[in-house]
Amino acid sequence: MAASFGEPRRSFSGGGIRVVLPAHLRTLAKVGDEVSVHVERQVTLGSVLDALEARYPVLQGTIRDHITLRRRPYVRFYACEEDLSHEPPDTPLPEAVVTGAEPFLVVGAMAGG
Repeated sequence: MAASFGEPRRSFSGGGIRVVLPAHLRTLAKVGDEVSVHVERQVTLGSVLDALEARYPVLQGTIRDHITLRRRPYVRFYACEEDLSHEPPDTPLPEAVVTGAEPFLVVGAMAGG
């Protein structure tokens, strides 16, 4: 069950990089609104996705292609209100994400008219 505005996020375990997933990936991974991953090296777009897929192997291939590791169509990445979807994997994430003040968002993009 998703938390509404003003309610605490019960699923966040604290520490590490906060990651918010779209509903269909939360269901697949059997997690709540927000998860936490630990990154041993520099916190980049790629290192956070590596850590996310390592902690939740069921997500491998859902966010990035298994072979090329390129972002899947209709998946977007945001940090601190900035669209990082077209940035290279070695792009460092903002300090607010590194410290846990802000989450890294994986968003299912919408298409249509």
